[in-house]
Amino acid sequence: MSKLHIKKGDIVFVNTGEDKGKTGRVLKVMVKENRAVVEGINMVSKHTKPNAKNPQGGIEKKEAPIHVSNLNVVDPKTGKPTRIGRKANEEGALVRYSKKSGEEIK
Repeated sequence: MSKLHIKKGDIVFVNTGEDKGKTGRVLKVMVKENRAVVEGINMVSKHTKPNAKNPQGGIEKKEAPIHVSNLNVVDPKTGKPTRIGRKANEEGALVRYSKKSGEEIK
């Protein structure tokens, strides 16, 4: 199984689909399914029955997972979407870096 180029907390750009061109923060990464939940992206309406938490019930808007191939990490330097590379830093730990600017991604 390969490592993913996105992590929880990253700001990502949506390449394709209904929300193409939007950016958002990654809330959750599902490594096995190769999907991520991004804040405000891929919103779906979920019908909920009345329960203790929501006594009224009704229609709830929530984010659905989106495939990671449709996401690009935003470059911290330029604010534009970029591809990701990995290289060892001075301490010998693998870090992600932006292919566009060479900037390290925290």
